[in-house]
Amino acid sequence: MSVKAKIRLYVEHPLGQGQSVPLSRDQANYLFNVMRLQTGAMVALFNGADGEWQAEVVEAGKRGGVLVARDQSAPQRMPPDLWLLFAPIKKARTDFIVEKAAEMGAARILPVQSEFTNAERVRQDRLQAHAVEAAEQCGGVFVPPVEGLQKLDRVLAAWPETRALVFCDEGLAGGSSPLAALLARTSGEDIRKDGGAAILIGPEGGFSDAERARLASMPQAVPVALGPRILRADTAAVAALTAVQLAWGDWG
Repeated sequence: MSVKAKIRLYVEHPLGQGQSVPLSRDQANYLFNVMRLQTGAMVALFNGADGEWQAEVVEAGKRGGVLVARDQSAPQRMPPDLWLLFAPIKKARTDFIVEKAAEMGAARILPVQSEFTNAERVRQDRLQAHAVEAAEQCGGVFVPPVEGLQKLDRVLAAWPETRALVFCDEGLAGGSSPLAALLARTSGEDIRKDGGAAILIGPEGGFSDAERARLASMPQAVPVALGPRILRADTAAVAALTAVQLAWGDWG
């Protein structure tokens, strides 16, 4: 195609040359009522497995429609094997963390409930929708799964032996364990190998002494500081993802 579609849409349907893709009612409403597309318009589709495809609108209705994939415009690109674990905070800021994690290349997003986490539940479907929207807007072809809220102690009890855990401890702010030093010592490693890696961000109230002791006992966990100042949880997530992606991931 000479012109790439400006609208991108995530679909849960196989994609390939000539593949017909039925639209849900919400997708049809967005394309035909909100964006005012008509038959013959082009939409970029991706499903997290088959890359991005330029698709033509062949049926447009108020409650549904059909697109047909014409040409592949981008190959499938998988992110590094990097997880983000975070304690949910206020609604809008939790949404922000999920959106930025999806944009920045996290492969899996795990909300965890620590001792000082205020939220006792999250809307997994809503957070997953935010991850989808972020991927649609940033040009990505992968949508990280957002897990349901799990207790931190249970997640740590089942932690994979080979997965590194970068534990961002606000109690170390300004201390001798800056994240930059950790990454400089291990620069050149690829987190897609040897079991992958994860980042752990705590709640607004920080980690308890018992949680710090538990993490300190884990050989996979490395406590680090994110610079000289204590960061808000949403800022810490972005800072840690940036540093790890630059050193170990696909930003280098």
